[in-house]
Amino acid sequence: MPKFAANLTMLFNELPFLDRFAAAKAAGFSGVEYLFPYDFEKGVLGERLQQHGLTQVLHNLPAGNWSAGERGIAIFSDRIDEFRDGVHRAVEYAKALDCRQVNCLAGIAPAGADPLELRNVLVENLRYASDALAKQHIKLLIEPINTRDIPGFFLTETEQANQIISEVGSENLFIQYDIYHMQIMEGDLASTMKKHLDRIAHIQVADNPGRGEPGTGEINCPFLFRTLDEIGYRGWIGCEYKPKTTTIEGLGWYAPHTVDA
Repeated sequence: MPKFAANLTMLFNELPFLDRFAAAKAAGFSGVEYLFPYDFEKGVLGERLQQHGLTQVLHNLPAGNWSAGERGIAIFSDRIDEFRDGVHRAVEYAKALDCRQVNCLAGIAPAGADPLELRNVLVENLRYASDALAKQHIKLLIEPINTRDIPGFFLTETEQANQIISEVGSENLFIQYDIYHMQIMEGDLASTMKKHLDRIAHIQVADNPGRGEPGTGEINCPFLFRTLDEIGYRGWIGCEYKPKTTTIEGLGWYAPHTVDA
């Protein structure tokens, strides 16, 4: 049976952020993830996790100026020092929160930029980050994202991520496979996850269209959850969706999957 983590950036967002940990636990989740921890003191977040018996499943590397529309800096040759500083900051938080996975958002390609040059910078940055994280026994992930929600995003397909991982040559670099994004970009979800299972360390779910909770769109999520169980996926599934109403009212899909993680 899959293990589900509440994405606190999106779920329970009717509550102040620090109150969402208790809400996730009360709803039956044993793990949480969110975009970034850096606006809070490590000790404050760690206390919430410990108090409610939650596992910090995932957070992202610093990704530039999010409020200004940046979605990662790993492809930019003039921001390598900033990227490396972000790696070390992410390690500090991950260690403090006992988080064993950190995701790297590649970034939005500037108009007219040479894709090969962007890729070369990304590969070198991923080598640096994967090595730094490996020393702390923390996995590095990369996530393909659809270009409808984030136009121009550099990493957009599973096979592209797979090729980049091969080029980086690190045993500590994996795919974060987002079912919603990949339904938009390539479909064939079950076969793709099975094909790349050895390189998928984390999965996220939302339905399509609308990025709502499972059961509100075209994706057969129960089938995919059964498939993941059958093929031996043992990682977490992050619930990164936009509740149609409130989070609690939209959790009917989740009850049959409630397990002790």
